[in-house]
Amino acid sequence: MAKEIVHTDAAPRSPAAYSQAIKAGGLVFVSGQGPFHPTTGDVVGESIQEQTRQCLTNIRAILSAAGSSLENVVSATFILAEESDFTGMNEEWLKWFPADPPARQGAKLPIRPKGMKISVAVIAEA
Repeated sequence: MAKEIVHTDAAPRSPAAYSQAIKAGGLVFVSGQGPFHPTTGDVVGESIQEQTRQCLTNIRAILSAAGSSLENVVSATFILAEESDFTGMNEEWLKWFPADPPARQGAKLPIRPKGMKISVAVIAEA
């Protein structure tokens, strides 16, 4: 199976050794995206809603670079720093996925940069 590395300057670059996304087998696997500004690398927003919005903005840019979109997301994993942020995250999430949302799984974020409340990874149809 051939794989294609996906990269865009419209989303944050990885400081570590991983790709923003990989296209393979008709799917796009987007690495976990934090609420980071694409050029400064700073955490965007203090509220969970603002940070969720930035994560999804980054994911939308990566999917676009892969020739896909948020409408093609079939699965998502979100990781929260605090369980108490679930309601606020879900409020913002529903704005981005108002109908036929993807399958979703959540977990607690054990280690995070200062101020980071959330990370989101998705799998979408290519």
